[in-house]
Amino acid sequence: MPSESPDEQRLRELGYRQELARRMSGFSNFALSLAIICILSGGITSFHVGFNSAGGASLGVGWPLVSLFSLCVAATMAQVASAFPTAGGLYHWGSLLGGRACGWVTAWFNLAGLITVLAAINTGTFDFATAAFGWTPAAESAGTVRVISVSVMTLSQALLNHYGNRWTTRLTDFSGWLILGIASVMTVALLVATPHWEWSRLWTFTNFSGLPEGSPVFPKQDSLPWLFCLGFLLPAYTLTGFDASAHTSEETLEATRNVPKGIVRSVAVSAGFGWVMIVALLLAMPDLKTGAAKGIEIVPWILRSVLGEGFALALLAGVVTAQYLCGLAALTSASRMTYAFARDNGLPGSRWLKRVDPTTHSPSAAVWSSALASVALVILLRYETIAAVCAVFLYLSYVLPVAAGAWAHGRTWTRFGPFQLGRAFKPLAVLASLGCLFLLVIGVQPPNQQALPILLGSAAVMALIWFGSERRRFKGPPSGRLF
Repeated sequence: MPSESPDEQRLRELGYRQELARRMSGFSNFALSLAIICILSGGITSFHVGFNSAGGASLGVGWPLVSLFSLCVAATMAQVASAFPTAGGLYHWGSLLGGRACGWVTAWFNLAGLITVLAAINTGTFDFATAAFGWTPAAESAGTVRVISVSVMTLSQALLNHYGNRWTTRLTDFSGWLILGIASVMTVALLVATPHWEWSRLWTFTNFSGLPEGSPVFPKQDSLPWLFCLGFLLPAYTLTGFDASAHTSEETLEATRNVPKGIVRSVAVSAGFGWVMIVALLLAMPDLKTGAAKGIEIVPWILRSVLGEGFALALLAGVVTAQYLCGLAALTSASRMTYAFARDNGLPGSRWLKRVDPTTHSPSAAVWSSALASVALVILLRYETIAAVCAVFLYLSYVLPVAAGAWAHGRTWTRFGPFQLGRAFKPLAVLASLGCLFLLVIGVQPPNQQALPILLGSAAVMALIWFGSERRRFKGPPSGRLF
């Protein structure tokens, strides 16, 4: 009988046996989170959300500010991930550090966030592709065409996740290089083709609320500071999904070291490359007010205006390809979270959802249920609302176990992994928690006010279910040797 690897031994100490195929290298783990963050998805499809708030300052100043917040969250998450490298990720951490209730609530927020982010990515891909290639379906059938197109896209990603485990990993690796390559080519081309760089755009505040007329990104309002804060939704939505590195812990080699590196590096690289890319788009924009009036079509308009039709189309095709692969990676992450929560009997139908295909070693039932839930959201909500809800859900699920870790640190949590922040962990955890509360406030402002009843309703339903039955039924993850 072959001897256990250190990864399998640590997993057994945490109460689980190795079921998923452990093939992912450190780079593959990093590339998965990089692919889900995908600056060519959130950074491009939501560019108008940032720009149409307080203008260039929202991009030049707002993006770096939110990037620092995201790095605080990522660094504190990385320390916890290094200690507890399981597929449950945040849910498992919340249970171990804050108790069963904390873990259960974290699981539902995280799962809801992962499914909404998949819906947001694929809906954004469709909307961006139609704007990029100049195809607009007839008004009376536009909604139906969108739902069918997004459904086909999502189901194709489910097929790859179910039957093509190795191909999914290869495509994710390729996606990491594709994102950085296209972002670099686009950035250099725009900067070279721009005759004069007007650097003051990066810190100039301009009120672009109320544009485009008829379908404004934000309703017309006078407060520039508040509009600047609303623009935080662009980087906050873009820099999500890095928990994917944690959800694939049981498939990653040397997980205690490679998973935390994947989390932090994916955020740092995406934040840096993303900021340079959106700055290049801002500097290359022929006219700021005309750009604000373009709404969701602003990025294709900039590329065509500056780079010409042929080159612009080639870049846009690359962007759409990267966005599709971003959705593929997002489904991988959502399905692993579904599998892990079901493995501990936390979901309805857990006996079915925790099944692993014996041939592909893929959590096939979790893959298909996550895909179908995502399609249902596309039918019910507009893109901007889905994006706002997913950002709030995900950051809540990120911060809950981090806050629990700050409380347990040095008390009940005394065994750490090789990645440690030392004394910096607690203050960074506090900053991350406060930043998440502020994100919650801006995420439910008009025109995303529909997000507020969704969040409040979700919290109320979770409270009823937990106190009504789950606090007695749900046992949480196995204890094992934790600390």
